[in-house]
Amino acid sequence: MSVSDIITTILLIAGAAFFLVGTVGLLRFPDVYTRLHALTKADNVGLGLMVAGLALQAESWAVVGKLLLIWCLVLLAGASVAHLVTVVARQRGIKLWKR
Repeated sequence: MSVSDIITTILLIAGAAFFLVGTVGLLRFPDVYTRLHALTKADNVGLGLMVAGLALQAESWAVVGKLLLIWCLVLLAGASVAHLVTVVARQRGIKLWKR
């Protein structure tokens, strides 16, 4: 097993851990706003780590470019959807969670 294989494995496991933490945040946090924050932040970092791990194993720079493009598109889509969900929640009168 080479050094790049070990680094790839570590990055993929770390990415999966961020996805798991985001899912736990989605299930555990009290309101829609904190749930969205946990999910979008953790998923964006998790996907970034996954892309970094996969880029180390890529056969060409074209594949690395495609992986980065996918990551950027997911970042844009996640931010847009989170914004739309927040706007609809505010329009429906869903209040921020307070202790």
